[in-house]
Amino acid sequence: MLQIENLTKRFGDVTAVDKITLGVPSGEMIGVIGRSGAGKSTLLRMINRLVDPSGGRIVHGEREVGALNGKALRDWRAECAMIFQQFNLVKRLDVITNVLVGRLAYRPLVSSLLMHFTPAERALAVRCLERVDIAELALQRADTLSGGQQQRVAIARALCQQPRLILADEPIASLDPRSARMVMDTLARINRADGITVVVNLHDLDAAKTYCRRIVGMRGGAVVFDGPPERLTPAAVASIYGTEIDADDAPEGFSRLDPALARRAGDELPHLLVH
Repeated sequence: MLQIENLTKRFGDVTAVDKITLGVPSGEMIGVIGRSGAGKSTLLRMINRLVDPSGGRIVHGEREVGALNGKALRDWRAECAMIFQQFNLVKRLDVITNVLVGRLAYRPLVSSLLMHFTPAERALAVRCLERVDIAELALQRADTLSGGQQQRVAIARALCQQPRLILADEPIASLDPRSARMVMDTLARINRADGITVVVNLHDLDAAKTYCRRIVGMRGGAVVFDGPPERLTPAAVASIYGTEIDADDAPEGFSRLDPALARRAGDELPHLLVH
């Protein structure tokens, strides 16, 4: 189980994450939603220790994640795979080598620098590509793939780490609807079949409701909603995104508030979101 206790991150005078406490049982798939700047990405980056917390604790099993360094930190990052919005592939390399990058944390420094991999590791990489339905692209350069294909390579790379936890930071934000659906289907299938915990940041509200059994809503660096999709009422959405949602900030699946209706009294506002 992953336990987050009073987790805080400050950048100068700005508090990006404000005393968040969450328990994430093993095998759960959680969607984290909220406006841009709500602290979603910072939260995931602290869990992976790409960003160090300003305060609070992250505990996984018996390990205090915030206290890890050196090899122990590299081991944690191997177990806690990260998937990014912009894929983070080495575009001049072929697909299978990009997937094998997921094994570098397990290898000595020299062989890592030389990108030498064993036949067993190559076989594992092929199996990971088969899991995301693109094994036929194994020898193709990464920069020749579509966005959806590149994101599935990134998922295969994460699988090649043989992680216990996958953190996905806006993995479908730059994809067309069909590719986004394939990526989310893949993450959900991995979660169910392997029991790997998945925490995914999403701007698409419908995707969160469709794929995640639990949704965490963030606003201003704090958690303002934590529950199953059926509890994500218009009032709850309003508490996450505010009652005056800008067109560029509105989550997919909900339109912005009607400006005329938005002038009504406060008790009515949460019910004026239209699906």
